[in-house]
Amino acid sequence: MVGIGLRQAHAQALRASLPPLGFLEVHSENFFTDGGPNLRALSDLGTHYPISLHGVGLSLGSASGIDLTHLDKLARLVERINPVRVSDHASFARVAPLGLPAVHASDLLPVALTEASLSILVGNIQQVQDRLQRPILIENLSAYMAYSDDLIPEVDFLVSVCRQSGCQLLLDLNNLIVNGLNRVRRAGWHTSSAPTDNTQSLAMARAQALDFVWQLPVGMVGQIHLAGFRWPEQADRLVIDDHSQRVSATGWDVYEQTIEHLGALPTLIEWDVDIPPLAVLLDEARLAANTIARITDSPESDADQWGSE
Repeated sequence: MVGIGLRQAHAQALRASLPPLGFLEVHSENFFTDGGPNLRALSDLGTHYPISLHGVGLSLGSASGIDLTHLDKLARLVERINPVRVSDHASFARVAPLGLPAVHASDLLPVALTEASLSILVGNIQQVQDRLQRPILIENLSAYMAYSDDLIPEVDFLVSVCRQSGCQLLLDLNNLIVNGLNRVRRAGWHTSSAPTDNTQSLAMARAQALDFVWQLPVGMVGQIHLAGFRWPEQADRLVIDDHSQRVSATGWDVYEQTIEHLGALPTLIEWDVDIPPLAVLLDEARLAANTIARITDSPESDADQWGSE
């Protein structure tokens, strides 16, 4: 039930040792080519592990609609790999002005939390699900901006999207924590009552993350992402969700309470920057598996099986 993101640096070691992981997750767009060594390696590992496809390019919140070429490539990959899950983000990264070529952003941008945006997101998700002939999952975003016309609380917005479209939520707990930290930091730039240290900021972010989690209906979340972040060197900078560290103590605390509320869920250890040895990711996966086993009283993990690869 616990997996790691497949990185090229670890592919050979994974094939050689086949540690007891629940699944591997890859970025869909890295495997859109027809054939080649990357796709062969993924297909090979797919004989040993379930594969989860996680995309960054569908731009599900785009008012200009889905890029049909991108969707066709994803559909071909889904047909080849038969993944256990397909996911993308509740965001947009593409605009296509009438009569002009599409423009792509270099980041996943948040959608406005309005009824109009909700309707667009639901319609695009349903189009993707109809093409893939399966429900997908959408991930809550680490957002570094907001809109003046945001009217709907984010958790209510995402619950409504899932209910109306039939998709599930990919709950990224690190995104919740990072967003909370940045709200605290922004408030501190404009008030004298700002938290005096990181510990206080983390406590406030933890409370905000748990408030979000406790409002989620049981059964709506299909997967969890766990990752770490790095504190900025300057106090007037935002915390960036760079997936460059081990899961923080706050992250593990929020994860434990999430499992208590929502039950055992497929969980991914994300690590995208400063990739460590495979043993580090396996250790994080072991901690997650042990958490699930302890809370749900299930045989999710036997620590002796994980070894020290």
